[in-house]
Amino acid sequence: MRVTNFQGRTVLTLESRRGQEMSRLIETYGGKPLHAPAMREVPLSSNLEALKFADALLEGKLDVVIFLTGVGARALSKVLESVHPTEKFFEALRKVSVVARGPKPVAVLREWNVPIAIAAPEPNTWREVLRTIDDSKLDLRDKHVAVQEYGVSNPELLEALREQGARVTPVPVYQWDLPADKAPLRAAVNLIIARGIDVALFTTSVQVTHLFQIAEQIGKKDALKAGLENVVKASIGPTTSEVLRSYGLSIDLEASHPKMGFLVKEAAEQSEALLQQNPSRSG
Repeated sequence: MRVTNFQGRTVLTLESRRGQEMSRLIETYGGKPLHAPAMREVPLSSNLEALKFADALLEGKLDVVIFLTGVGARALSKVLESVHPTEKFFEALRKVSVVARGPKPVAVLREWNVPIAIAAPEPNTWREVLRTIDDSKLDLRDKHVAVQEYGVSNPELLEALREQGARVTPVPVYQWDLPADKAPLRAAVNLIIARGIDVALFTTSVQVTHLFQIAEQIGKKDALKAGLENVVKASIGPTTSEVLRSYGLSIDLEASHPKMGFLVKEAAEQSEALLQQNPSRSG
């Protein structure tokens, strides 16, 4: 009979905002959750870039605005409302070509009644943003393009836009930092090394970066990489998978849709077989 749950295996989740929800999902699928929040959202102490963006937008100096996340779009609006009427911001957006990376920024922009010129399809990575811009024949030559960033900058996206002739302005709105309490993350690193974790679920690339950052701080970066070879690594989507590979790690499974529920369900269905395929894991 085909196994469809985690069979009591220990499953690591590095989720922060939705950690409890993720842990409940893991339990629902027969796993033993280990929750180690890997990040916290920190508003930028200085929002000069955001304020400069607003000035340029209101003065008609921008041609294209790219929104990468819904949370970031809302945060940007909140930053600007202290100096500009919100409706004035929305009106200015209606005069430029707006690009949205996936359903979350699309939902926010619809709330604002801002027309969307281009919406990138799943899996909603920066590559889909570029491909959809190309397909739409949107000419970026000599155009001033603002990119709302989300915690970490994406130099590949910015460079690719510049290669198309655009003048690019990144607009950082919030950033991700290590959690205030780093003890659970340190404990997770040590458990991975000690082979106390069977499955690790990664729902954002920042989790990968911070896990290795903590390991480096305690002098265990190489040991963490070796330990992760014995763990089933499940990624929510291509962006997160790309970062895992940048650390020299293979991906055991990538969710068919970049959503938490799909990730947990598919990891539960496949993890036992993946563990059995590797004798060093199942031993």
